[in-house]
Amino acid sequence: MNWLNFFRIKTQQKHPFGRGINAELSSDEEELFHKSYQAFEQKKILNAYEYFFQSLENFSSDTSNKNITCERKDEKLHFEIFQGTARISGYVTQECLYAESIMTKKSLAHVALKRYMLERNYQFTYVYYFSDDEYIKLKLYHDNITMNPQKVFLPLREMALNADFDKEYIKSEFPDTIIEDIGHLKLIDAHELRIKYNFLHTWIDDMSLKITTFPSNDNEGMKSFSFLYLLFKIDYLLVPKYEIFQKISKKVQEYFSDENSLTEAKNEELKNYIDALKKMPYEEFSTKFYDAKYTFNPTEKTPHEEIGIFITESLAKIRWYKNNRYDRIIPTIYKYIAFYILYNYGLHPVTKELLHTLVEILNPRFFKAFGYTPLYNEENASFSKRAVISKIQEIITPYQSRFKLLAPFGDKLNFTSLNEFSNSFYLQLKHLNFEEV
Repeated sequence: MNWLNFFRIKTQQKHPFGRGINAELSSDEEELFHKSYQAFEQKKILNAYEYFFQSLENFSSDTSNKNITCERKDEKLHFEIFQGTARISGYVTQECLYAESIMTKKSLAHVALKRYMLERNYQFTYVYYFSDDEYIKLKLYHDNITMNPQKVFLPLREMALNADFDKEYIKSEFPDTIIEDIGHLKLIDAHELRIKYNFLHTWIDDMSLKITTFPSNDNEGMKSFSFLYLLFKIDYLLVPKYEIFQKISKKVQEYFSDENSLTEAKNEELKNYIDALKKMPYEEFSTKFYDAKYTFNPTEKTPHEEIGIFITESLAKIRWYKNNRYDRIIPTIYKYIAFYILYNYGLHPVTKELLHTLVEILNPRFFKAFGYTPLYNEENASFSKRAVISKIQEIITPYQSRFKLLAPFGDKLNFTSLNEFSNSFYLQLKHLNFEEV
């Protein structure tokens, strides 16, 4: 399988969810990749880059998102790449690739920010920060002597992901510093923002009420699942930017990396941040969102076996809680599993779409508010069984020509309750076979 095929996503979503690319690559992406490879071998450098850039272009409903553009002029290929807040501009000649991304004005950069950027230079492999007379920029220079598509992909991906991350970081940690070159960002519809704000408060209130029903002793593990589930849910469904995204990422990272702190202390940190989110006024909340184009996924591909191990371990925890009669936390853990995987792993498009389908089923009120037809009716606790089975088949069928042992599993699911459905769904997901026979 072409290494870029991992990033192809087929979706009918009306809104972006999560941190990956919510779009489709070109239907002839694989052919364009091979043409690029051949052109590099033949030393037709500009042709090779043209094919490569075309292979990265993505589409929504067969319409180009213009996430990457290029124009050939005077033996140079000029290009632009968009990744969230970052706009990368550059050119290619027969001899080299040059690209840069404007971050902020040099005159406005705080000393601490300049120190941060110098430290970041030691973390990069291909790119580095520099300043000209006016701006601080992220820069990439690469010669084309032994170039091929893989050698192009990795430096440009590093540049795009880090330029976007650092601009969001600057906005969050240095609020007095103005980030530059963000005219391509689009505002979110005010009605949708209000829906997101209302659901944020509903989710926090529901979680707080549920925690009061936990047993008074031995409940820190249940609290952890509740807090982390809520943060993963906010990140995936609401898709906040700037400081909300930065702080959620930081809180999650600290929770899982700090082995010296007690669970009680880590839970208190999560709770304090969730309380701060609840207190955030709408006027401030509404400034933490935008719509943008994306070219690269932020996470590396995860082997499906690793995802299967996580599912197995998570279902074992559910059995432990069930055997010890802590039934109140079980629905939360079933929801937590999906959001955890979507947050932490680089997923095959099939796995990602299937998990998103499960998220839709487990959050019917949210998706209905955004104009989607619910797959589960909470009032009478019933599934749209035919629609669920059909959707699973639509997700898997296009990939069966490549993965012969990949088969739709909708008719094997248990529709008697949400818990039974979730359990059977994860068991089927775990055993997906992506072997190319």
